[in-house]
Amino acid sequence: MKPKTAIKIILYLLAGVILFHLCILLKMIPYEITWGGRLKNDAEMYVLEAISLLINLFLCFTLLIKGKYISEVLPLKIVNIILWGFLILFGLNTIGNIFAKTNFEKYFTILTLANAFLIWIILTKDKK
Repeated sequence: MKPKTAIKIILYLLAGVILFHLCILLKMIPYEITWGGRLKNDAEMYVLEAISLLINLFLCFTLLIKGKYISEVLPLKIVNIILWGFLILFGLNTIGNIFAKTNFEKYFTILTLANAFLIWIILTKDKK
């Protein structure tokens, strides 16, 4: 798979994840089934969902730079370092999802593993 294809796929996946987090914020999806079932109240949910949205939007922004869909606001070396960080984050998150309290969240293991794999492709197959 080409890095550009991997970037497109992960951007579509991220759009779905962002929509999911917006549904949690709007209470269309109960927050009890997320965050490993550890959230205790609305205040915790709002804080963690806002952080999650910002992180996902930052990853989208980084991928848009890497894929040359937007101008290079950050040097590509910095973009690559950020992507390596996300690769590690998705790897750790995959492990966390395996041990989540809810079965619903355990299914997200597939998504986080796919994201890690796609970022791996983006970083290792890019020869420029």
